[in-house]
Amino acid sequence: MKTLPEGMQEDLDSGSTKHCHCWRLVRTNGVVLGFTDHDNDIRFGGLTYEASSGFTASAIEQGTGLNVDNMDVTGALKSGKLEDAHLAAGLWDNARITVFRVDWTDVSKRVIIMRGSIGEVSRGSIAFSAEVRSLSHELNQPTGRIYTSQCDADLFDNRCTVNPEAFTKNGTVDTVISSRSFTCKNPAVFNRVSKFFDRGLITWNTGNNAGFKMEVKSSVRRTSDTVITLWELMPFDIQAGDTFTIQAGCDKSIGVCKAKFDNVINFRGFPRIPGNDRIQYYARKDGDNDGGSLWD
Repeated sequence: MKTLPEGMQEDLDSGSTKHCHCWRLVRTNGVVLGFTDHDNDIRFGGLTYEASSGFTASAIEQGTGLNVDNMDVTGALKSGKLEDAHLAAGLWDNARITVFRVDWTDVSKRVIIMRGSIGEVSRGSIAFSAEVRSLSHELNQPTGRIYTSQCDADLFDNRCTVNPEAFTKNGTVDTVISSRSFTCKNPAVFNRVSKFFDRGLITWNTGNNAGFKMEVKSSVRRTSDTVITLWELMPFDIQAGDTFTIQAGCDKSIGVCKAKFDNVINFRGFPRIPGNDRIQYYARKDGDNDGGSLWD
């Protein structure tokens, strides 16, 4: 049960309209921003909550169990802190959010009504909508190791131990095919088999997208060039001459770990773990050729 500041309950009982919502967001890169649905900026706790963002919120759905409480917030893409490119680049993904109910005539009368993180974000031409998930959402996420045939280490991390320098190359965009696909003609860089950079990571060094990163969907080596396709659109248009750094990818199978990285000794999966097909096996007598068998 929440304890309200002195006088706040009386305001609520009287149907007072002196209350507004404030949102404190902390992005994964440490940037802290504040927004409010009030007409004027509000400041408390050393942070200014900006009114010009056009933030509004839906009703909060809350329960007494462990179901995930949620709400949606919408806003206009007109604040200097809410840029479409930042949303597209995922800078707001998993941002921590605290929702306050505040008396704008006396900001000491405030109460936290929800804590959580930003979930799915959808964007339009002039506005965005973001799902806010409560802290109980994290209880639905797997923690620790999971028994699976695939490796659960991240490529190049301390458990994988593969040296990234041997699998990281620089390239230059030659021609742009679409908003997320382009070609490059760097033979010394891309003189490898097709799919070498599939599931890899591209980091833009120059151009409109300098500093942004994106996962690679596919890399197809052709006779005179290589076609790179990204999983999602970049925040800004890709242009010929843009330079980038690209890392090889891994599908986390033991076959790729051995053939591509020669790193089976550090493979963090269980390739011989039985799959669901083992449930369909059954014992049979000698000479019975029908169906599957544990003795096949």
